[in-house]
Amino acid sequence: MSRIVNPVLPGFHPDPSILRAGDWYYLANSTFEWYPGVELHRSRDLARWESLPSPLAEKRLLDMEGERSSCGVWAPCLSYGGGLFWLVYTNVRTWNAGPWKDCSNYLTWAPSIEGPWADPVYLGSSGFDPSLFHDDDGSLWLLNMEWDYRQREDPEGAQFSGILLRRYSPEERKCTGPVKKIFTGSPISCVEGPHLYKREGWYYLLTAEGGTVYGHAATVARSRSIEGPYEVHPHNPLISSRGRPEHPLQKAGHGSWCESPGGRTYLAYLCGRPLPGTRYCVLGRETAIAELVWHDGWPYVKGEDGGRQNYPALRFDSPGPPEESSPPPKAPAEEGGQGAEAPGDMKAAPGEGRRVYTFTGKALHGDFKTLRSPADPLRYSLTARPGYLRLRGGQSPVSPYGQTLLARRQEHFSFNAETCLECNPASFQELAGLCWRYDERNHYLLALTWDENRGRVLSILSMRAGHFSREDGPAVPEGPVYLGLEVREHRGIFRYSGDGRTFSDTGPALDSGILSDEYDSLGFTGAFVGIFCIDTSRYEAEADFAYLSYEPVETSR
Repeated sequence: MSRIVNPVLPGFHPDPSILRAGDWYYLANSTFEWYPGVELHRSRDLARWESLPSPLAEKRLLDMEGERSSCGVWAPCLSYGGGLFWLVYTNVRTWNAGPWKDCSNYLTWAPSIEGPWADPVYLGSSGFDPSLFHDDDGSLWLLNMEWDYRQREDPEGAQFSGILLRRYSPEERKCTGPVKKIFTGSPISCVEGPHLYKREGWYYLLTAEGGTVYGHAATVARSRSIEGPYEVHPHNPLISSRGRPEHPLQKAGHGSWCESPGGRTYLAYLCGRPLPGTRYCVLGRETAIAELVWHDGWPYVKGEDGGRQNYPALRFDSPGPPEESSPPPKAPAEEGGQGAEAPGDMKAAPGEGRRVYTFTGKALHGDFKTLRSPADPLRYSLTARPGYLRLRGGQSPVSPYGQTLLARRQEHFSFNAETCLECNPASFQELAGLCWRYDERNHYLLALTWDENRGRVLSILSMRAGHFSREDGPAVPEGPVYLGLEVREHRGIFRYSGDGRTFSDTGPALDSGILSDEYDSLGFTGAFVGIFCIDTSRYEAEADFAYLSYEPVETSR
């Protein structure tokens, strides 16, 4: 039997929605401004997860161009009913502009988890974190939290004014009937992230509360009627890290649950792991699993000793795969589709140490993310120079429009990253290289660029809470340049080489902590490492990259 070791999806994997359909468990996570907005994984034992193509990987399904950092897709909900997979999600346009939030909710569906997914149906914008509940009489119900902009000066959490319920008609493709506010939350406050379940005649409402920070929690309430009133769990919260500052998994909250074929209940929830000795969660909000046990009609987290608790368990036995299971459906990733891992694309699978992403396949590897829009072949070309990825210069690293940047999430406190770059910048406005970033206000770039007096040079460009600085580096001769990043928990340093064997450090030590939700103003993502090309003059400069490697490093801690 497999062991579940938390987090099961390390690095930036927030807002998990878990579903079991047939022999498979599925997880949906939001990616905010990082395209493709929603990521899917599947597993047969809840311990080992494999990536699936995103349901929103086309611009007709999701367009986030121009959205600010930590906007984009929030908290998707994946469900199954009537022979269809359903996905409901929010595309947040603004969230931190005075008292306002512009958060449009959409629904799409498909006959298979691989698609094809229908054009999204607009559901309304009264609040965010929508979910779809399938009642046992076949009716469909939309839930979302309500945002009350008027309560700006009221006590903390008052803008989170409650959970709304409305019937959805699949025939009319719209919500129908009256809107009912069914729950206003517990004293923890900031009620959001609703999911509804039915068990033994009770409707169970699972919500997130406490804000997605260190006081985060998941709350459970129940009612005999779908419209309430709902009574709160007598030992609420269901799960939280509140009051346990030494626990490795902090921020536990926002989640959803499902049942195994054997009737056991499992909760997927988000958590964060701070850098040792700090409150900075540079890996972002991650996905963890807990088994729930039922007592007197209420769920509890099952502890590693088998007892009941309301805080995360680090490891426990998985339910294992069903004894007899159908073969897995063939995913488009195996056929070279969007986000596919084409042959030769990576020399080591995730979890097997150093990962070398090459560019010999027909599509970019699914680990890679772009900002706000899918990778346009005119700006991300795998064919212009076979064996290389050619990037065409985009807008500056602070722009919410048209950046040319390809990155993967940081999953470990300590790691090495490396790339090989060929380009010939002709101006200081042309730059290409290696990035380590959180968002437009907080990032580090090691850039190959041009200086009128020194020729090709390396420069370190940094943004810290929106304040720019530049550190001039060495001049480099013509030919390929190898760029590296060495991160050891709290600090990172850029490196370079002319031959790919002997590297030299360049620039000062870089503070990891700025690449976290807790630094600067509140955000919701995590640290990424990747490659970029900038041309603020004509958007025409080109840079060729031979590979990108990512290698986790064990520390003595």
